Amino acid sequence: MRRVSVFGSTGSIGVNTLDLLTRQGGAAAYQVVALTGGQNVDLLASQARALRAEVAVTAYEDCLPALRDALHGSGIEAAAGEAALIEAADRPADWIMSAIVGAAGLAPGFHALRHGTTLALANKESLVTAGPLLLAEAERHGATILPVDSEHSAIFQGLVGEDIAEVERIIITASGGAFRDWPLDKLRHATVAEASSHPNWAMGQRITIDSASMFNKAMEVVETKEYFKVSPGMIEVLVHPESLVHALVGFRDGALMAHLGAPDMRHAIGYALNWPKRDELPVARLDLARIGTLNFSAPDLTRFPALRLAQEVMATGGMAGAAFNAAKEAALDLFIAEKIGFLDMAERVERVLTEMSARQGLGNAAFSLDNIMATDREARRLAHELT
Repeated sequence: MRRVSVFGSTGSIGVNTLDLLTRQGGAAAYQVVALTGGQNVDLLASQARALRAEVAVTAYEDCLPALRDALHGSGIEAAAGEAALIEAADRPADWIMSAIVGAAGLAPGFHALRHGTTLALANKESLVTAGPLLLAEAERHGATILPVDSEHSAIFQGLVGEDIAEVERIIITASGGAFRDWPLDKLRHATVAEASSHPNWAMGQRITIDSASMFNKAMEVVETKEYFKVSPGMIEVLVHPESLVHALVGFRDGALMAHLGAPDMRHAIGYALNWPKRDELPVARLDLARIGTLNFSAPDLTRFPALRLAQEVMATGGMAGAAFNAAKEAALDLFIAEKIGFLDMAERVERVLTEMSARQGLGNAAFSLDNIMATDREARRLAHELT
């Protein structure tokens, strides 16, 4: 029986992953090793009971009593905190979903790779902050990393049977988020509630706001460079309001291979779960005759400075990705807390990158896990202290 773990099971990716596991037989078909979540311990306990997980872990130690109560009599272990997450990642599994949001997902992913497992990677921060280290760790242990972002899954599928050396461009698409049609002056007054509503995708609050600011797409640009090992100049972004074309791969003979599908994360999750085969998935089938028209436009870098910052991060290299992600997460925290405005997020991230680069040379720092974590802490501190 295939052993699986889901890190971040109570988030949108995790919930969709468990939906597919359940549809494909649940506890009768899979041996669920570990499920991890945050403060929603009722959902976590319910998931663990339904799939008969060996252990359920909450990231918050103060939530452990509630988790234990919810699992009482089930025989399922309950644990909490960072050390417990690492211990869960150290439990051998054949397939692991890495869907913890933020830099907190980095360490569990590293530990999981040491079992030569298949890591379905939805935690984009892992590649942005530590791409070379993560890929080297996978190679060292004979593990496989499969992308779960819809764009990167689309690129991966477009490259099946192809030689990456024949690729001259990779195009990832962006819906434009909640504010794609807003005038720039109105964006300055955008509220958290307005930024938390996506026109096409059903996602968590943080990633939905990141979509509105295009920070999510900026992260995906860096991810594309790291995972597929292509030069930054080969990566393009197009605004595509329908969210039906997820990515295109362009070859040196001028051909473009496009991946189309409904805006449903179960497609990318299911592809990673069933790879290298395909299985039936409960996603909508596109009716192209009814859709009729697909629209594309170049992004406005004045409206979406995060895309420009992504290019600067890739050009700098080194610890720039770690500083970029940490500053972005801190700025998002401040916006959600209504301490800064919507457009202030990009400005704050740019100031952090400028100051840290001038002070410690982000591009020249030795690339190590310790340096990544130290850079992460410093960028967060600086982002909160800037006035």
